[in-house]
Amino acid sequence: MKAIVFSFAMLGSHSFVPVSDRLPELRVEALCKATSETDKAMGLALPQSFSDCMRDETAAQEQLATVWLTVKPALRDACEGEATTGGIQSYVDLLTCIQMTDTASAVAPASPLRGGSKNRNKQ
Repeated sequence: MKAIVFSFAMLGSHSFVPVSDRLPELRVEALCKATSETDKAMGLALPQSFSDCMRDETAAQEQLATVWLTVKPALRDACEGEATTGGIQSYVDLLTCIQMTDTASAVAPASPLRGGSKNRNKQ
């Protein structure tokens, strides 16, 4: 019993972060391997190498780490679901989903149309 209490004391309360507030741990290696193999099989002139793919995924993960807690939980959950669909996991997809949704919500709504050009010129 003392060992359990001691263990919790050593961990400290500041280290407990709710799961939803943590950046998900995605396994991107399978995606990068598949992407590299597919690009080569298709005979692309500039196939993406495994290391280039991993570099992109790592860069996206680092960017996400800086903004994750500022993103609304509902958006995090929706984009995480999209980024892990079909067993393929990607930080690039997760970041893109968040960026696109943020951009779309920041765009001002279009002003309502007033009608055809005949009516517009009479005013």
